[in-house]
Amino acid sequence: MLAALGERPGKSLPTAFQDWANTKAAYRFFANANVSEDKILAGHFEATALRVRATDGPILVLQDTTEFSFKRATPEKIGFTRTSCGHKTKAGRHHQHTLCGMLMHASLAVTPAGLPLGLTAAKFWSREKFRGTKALARKINPTRVPIEQKESMRWLDNLRLSTELIGTPERCVHIGDRESDIYELFCLAHELGTNFLVRSCVDRLAEDGDTTIAQVMAGIEKPSGTHIVRFRDAAGKPQKACLAVRFATMTVCPPIGKQKRYEHQQLQIIHAAEIDPPDHRAPLHWKLITNLEVTSFEQAVNKLEWYARRWSIETFFKTLKTGCRIEDIRLTTADRLANCIALACITAWRIFWMTMLRRAEPTGAPTSVFTETELALLDGTTVTAIPGETRDLDFYITAVAKLGGYLARKHDAPPGTTVLWRGFSRLADIVIGFEAARATRRSQTCG
Repeated sequence: MLAALGERPGKSLPTAFQDWANTKAAYRFFANANVSEDKILAGHFEATALRVRATDGPILVLQDTTEFSFKRATPEKIGFTRTSCGHKTKAGRHHQHTLCGMLMHASLAVTPAGLPLGLTAAKFWSREKFRGTKALARKINPTRVPIEQKESMRWLDNLRLSTELIGTPERCVHIGDRESDIYELFCLAHELGTNFLVRSCVDRLAEDGDTTIAQVMAGIEKPSGTHIVRFRDAAGKPQKACLAVRFATMTVCPPIGKQKRYEHQQLQIIHAAEIDPPDHRAPLHWKLITNLEVTSFEQAVNKLEWYARRWSIETFFKTLKTGCRIEDIRLTTADRLANCIALACITAWRIFWMTMLRRAEPTGAPTSVFTETELALLDGTTVTAIPGETRDLDFYITAVAKLGGYLARKHDAPPGTTVLWRGFSRLADIVIGFEAARATRRSQTCG
């Protein structure tokens, strides 16, 4: 099943499995009560741990949540994710409706160079619909609610599972966006002996409790240096920003409602604010908090570069949703969808892995990715051959990208996941045609 989905990413289940017998078998597999996403991904998790052990140095464990939306006649069989404002009514008010769907919180292990080693944890769930929760939030301080009763517990669960899977907590650096700015996460990382690097969204109490992190950082008038970052804006255009970097080590206090449960933490704070931002976009301002050592400008820049790798998990989610087209799958229940998404996660990771492997090890052996048949067929599909050209991993992955529409012009960016999943789908069809033609020739020869 995994091979069928991997050969035709983005296709419907009948297209992937080719005939009614295999398609029906897939439906029965997804509906089997003895099948779960944890069991499906167990082998992938173990393989991820092996790949981590084969590498040296720190491992960046990226955490984030993504949402899958579906349109169903019976949405209650899947669940709801959130409330959305739709069209306006005659009275001029927006019509509110709940979205059918489910969420996935995943942890992806990558090297500091950006090579994805695989998933280390994944959690699927749907939100139940509650009434009056906003009114309740105005009466009860959210910081006094135990973390075990909140949806935010998923960040702690994935941190614990990922650390246990990798087995060397001192190598792990758990990276998350502003939603992961949870004091309980800081304490759990300290308890497990592992590291974290998150973007802060809370101005926490600091030092003796009479000041805050923002006030301490505002007292650092002169930045320790500047750092250039390059990125793409919402329109996909390349951008460059010059950041003024400040850092400090300070005592961070737990929230007032939880000071009896948790101890103070000695943490490092890094603030990077853009200098002279342009008018056409919002300025960059990263506020990072970590338990890693930051005693020099070089170490602060290193942590900024690690945090910038967090975008890798967004690319993984894009591959999963746009490339594998999970939201077009017509399965009717949350359990069946979770099982199908778990299989698609492995396909999405493999495409992403090959995309980054070409950039990390362009001169690697192509046999680590392709079969002998695929290599021979890619040699045949190469229109222009340069005498003496080295046919390494870079050559063959570029050949696959060309099948997906990559032009490989001199100034083109390296091929991304989009052209690669298109190319691998075409390559799978070419292999099928080749095998069918070879079988026909054999039968004619025998006759």
